[in-house]
Amino acid sequence: METCVFCKIVKGEINAEIIYENSHALAFLDAIPRAKGHALVVPMRHFENIRAMDAAEIQPFFEIVQKVVNMIKDSLKPDGFTLGMNYDRASGQEVDHMHFHILPRWYGDGGHSIQSVVANSPKEDLKLIAEKIRQAK
Repeated sequence: METCVFCKIVKGEINAEIIYENSHALAFLDAIPRAKGHALVVPMRHFENIRAMDAAEIQPFFEIVQKVVNMIKDSLKPDGFTLGMNYDRASGQEVDHMHFHILPRWYGDGGHSIQSVVANSPKEDLKLIAEKIRQAK
């Protein structure tokens, strides 16, 4: 897409600190990092979110996520990672191009677990929720 900042990074129109790339995805350091080594992995093709990706793209994409996690672990030696993505505006997605955050974590870094980003416990029974989800096959 012509106005997508991540597409522009993929095309080399915007500079980024690229740490890994292949024909499926590009990994680069976040321009506004939340931690040392905070990286983003984006598919080379424009997909708005994970639902838009086809099966042939998902597997190699996550293989690159794993590769970059290993690279960061081996080089920066963090104590752990928070891994994830924001899907749509309600979750905080700011760029409408599928991207996956790799956040290296260290003891005492002031961060919290990924499940702490929301506090909206369900009112329905878990069995009912599970049944609704299972019916959506």
